[in-house]
Parts: sequence; structure tokens; C-alpha cells
Amino acid sequence: MNFIKRAGLNVWAKKGRSLLLILVSAAILMFVLAGLLIRSAAVKATNQAKADVGATLTLSANRQAAFKKMSQSSSSTTKRSRPKLTLTPVKLSDATQIAKLSHVGSYNVTSSTSVNAKSYDTVSTSTGMGSSGGGPGGMKSTTSSGDTQINGVSATSLTSDFSNQKSKIVKGRGITSTDRNTNHVVIEKELASQNDLSVGDTLTVKETSGSKDTVKLKVVGIYRASSSSSSSAGPMSTDPSNTMYTSYTLANTFKGSKYANTADSVTFNVTAPSQVSSVKKSGKALINTSKYTLSTNDASYQTVKSSMASVESFANKIVWLVAIAGTIILALIVILMIRERRFEIGVLLSLGEARWKIVAQFLTEMIMVLVVALVIAGAGGKLVGNQLGAQLTKQTAQTTQVTQMQSGGQNGGQPGGQSAGGHGGPGSRTQSTQQAKLAITVSAVDLAELGGFGLAIMFLSIMLASGGILRLQPKKVLIE
Repeated sequence: MNFIKRAGLNVWAKKGRSLLLILVSAAILMFVLAGLLIRSAAVKATNQAKADVGATLTLSANRQAAFKKMSQSSSSTTKRSRPKLTLTPVKLSDATQIAKLSHVGSYNVTSSTSVNAKSYDTVSTSTGMGSSGGGPGGMKSTTSSGDTQINGVSATSLTSDFSNQKSKIVKGRGITSTDRNTNHVVIEKELASQNDLSVGDTLTVKETSGSKDTVKLKVVGIYRASSSSSSSAGPMSTDPSNTMYTSYTLANTFKGSKYANTADSVTFNVTAPSQVSSVKKSGKALINTSKYTLSTNDASYQTVKSSMASVESFANKIVWLVAIAGTIILALIVILMIRERRFEIGVLLSLGEARWKIVAQFLTEMIMVLVVALVIAGAGGKLVGNQLGAQLTKQTAQTTQVTQMQSGGQNGGQPGGQSAGGHGGPGSRTQSTQQAKLAITVSAVDLAELGGFGLAIMFLSIMLASGGILRLQPKKVLIE
């Protein structure tokens, strides 16, 4: 009788032992599969983050160079004359050239200013030190600092608050590229409610500089602000409900004719985060670095990449620890099984059966067990992987959030974090914590890889346990 047939008969005859081996093997393979699935999902999540999260480059005035120039001016002037910090507005022609570079997607132009209310009342916030509605004591400011904040953008959907869903359009629409060179405006819900304004109505504002003309604006949308007035407004600040969004062209008009075709900052969305350094290098070659700076922000991609690297590393440890432990456990079981079958081995050897065929019989028996264990592990591995993956990403996200809060408290307010006016571009959502989800799926490749691991574990177990077989003498076994 050949060893394959003997293996099948033995597995069927010893149902209890075979069931025990199947359950132990299935448990080992289930955890190995969970580790493989988590590792695979972590790699996919990291690759997906490259496309979804992206990175940004922000073109803005070079503040360090401006401060250096101001300090030099202060040393050469009298004590009575106080030097001013002069920032050079970004030329849109430079931004257009950078936008043409490879791996640069959409970009957002930001230009902020303020105006004074003319045909409406601003929202005033009551505080313990008085009210704030554009100036100290609740008085409307008639200086260069108006009572209404104007955020000029290319599109509201590209700003941080709207892309993060912190602010949301509730009526009408947001600002888009079609609003260039128009007087269209998007106002906050509280301001609209207080003045009975709706989509299609007009309101009048007064410029705070230049000729200080009055300008009529048409309301095309109403949005809900990301934060309440009580939590955001201080005694010397305007209520967030007094912030309006317009096209950057209109904001530049309010600022004066010399600001035409300029911006406070321009934020570019880099579609391939791995290429952000090369894009930045190419972009710096197109600008005057003594006036402008090109800063990088790929924090969200790096956060996701770091968290997924931790998950992937842990998954690899699971695979190897379970594989090593499984090999040891199965080897011990097989050793005990072989000791019980010493008489059977002695009979086969006395009949002239080759030793390698006896080892092959044991290996065949384990392969039969492996096939059944693979089916069980394939069914339960996804469930175990989902549970482990969810717990890992939750813990990693909590750790990352704490780290970001600590680093944010230390580094907050540094240049380059946000563009002028407190609103970034298409990639400004990177300011918030990103948590990638693990998509656990069992594929044929995963099962094939699991089968390879299982076969290797079985082979090592048999080899470790078969050392005694090769030393057995049939005559001695039969006498015993």
C-alpha cells in the first residue's frame, strides 16, 4: 500500500486526533491570516492616502525676509520713525506658472480684507467686557479695520472650513470660479437671519481704504459658520458671523487698484505626495525667493503613513510570532503522535518501507488536515482581522491625535500653517487628524499565501518530529 493511501486511511480512522489537529491548525492559520490581511490592508490604506489626502504647497510673502529688511531699516532710521513690516502680495502670474507643473492639481487663491456695513447691522457678541461688533465697545470701526471680514477665494469648496465640513452651505451656493469679477457674496446664517436677508437680495458695504466708496453685493449663498460666536469672538474681535466669502477679485478691489492680479497667498494641491519635494524645487525656480516663500504641508499624508506603518509593523509581528508559536505547538503534537505510533513505524520499517516514505506519510496526513483548516481559517480570518484592525487603528488614531495636540501647542502660529485670513487651499484639510480605515478583504492571493505559510509550518513540524524516526531500528522497536 502506498504512503498516500495509508495517510488517508489513518486520518479517517483516527477521527478524534484528526479533529484536534484540524482545530489547532485552524486556530494558528486564522491568526496568521488576520496578520496577513491587516498588513495587506495597511499597505492599501497607505497607497490610497497618497491619492486621497495629498499634500499642499503654499505660495506667500517671505515674512523672514521682510522682518530682516525691517530690522535693517530700523537701525538706519531715527528712533521717532517706526519702520513698518511690508509684505509683497503674491503675483497671480507666478501662481499660474506653478500651477502648470506636473503633479499640481487644483489651487486656491486667497485674498482677505475688511469693509464696513452700510445697509445692514453686523452681529454683535456680548462679553463680560462689553460687546464686540467691529470695534471696541461695540462701536463700528470707520478706520482701515472694518466691521465685516471679507475672505476672497477662488472657490469656497477649496477652503479648509468647507472642505472639512466645519462650515456648510445651507441655502443657495458657494463661491466658484464663475464668480470672478462679480459682486457675488456668501454670508453667514446668523447675519442673514438678523437682517432678513436671503439668496438673491442685495446689501451695501463701504470700503475702508482708498476712495471709501459704497459697493452693492448680491447674496448668492448662505452658510453656517464652523463655530459659535460665544466661543470664538473675543472682546476686541468681530463675530465670526460677520465673515463673508467673495471672489478674490472683489476682495482685491476693496483693497485698492494696486492689489489687482495679486493674492495674500495661493495654495496648490499636489496630487502625488511623494513628489512634493520635486514640485517645491521646481516651483522655487519660478519665483523670487527674496520676496516669496513656498512652504510644504503634507502633514495628513505623513500622519496616515506613520499610523499605517505602525499597524503594518504590528501585523508582521503577529504573522511571525504566530508562525513560530504554531510551529512549536504542532511539532510537540506531532512528536506525541509519532511516539504513539512507534509500533506502526517499526512494522513498516521491518517490511522494508523507506524511511522517507514514512515521513512523507506523516506530511501527507498533515496536508490533508491543512486543507480543512484552511477552509475554516478563511471563513474566520476576516472576522478576526476586522476586530484586530479596528482596535489597532483606534489606538493608533488616539496616539496620533495626542501627539498632534502636543505638537500643535508647541508649534501653533508658525508661518506656513495656514494662508492669509486663516483659510487654506485644497489641501488645508491636512490640518485635521486623518484616520485611515482598513478594508479587510480575503482574496485568492491571501489564501495562497496562507497556504504557503501553513505548508511551511507543517513541514517544519514534521521535520522536527521526524528526527527520531530516522534513528529507529525495526528489530528493537518490535522487541520492545
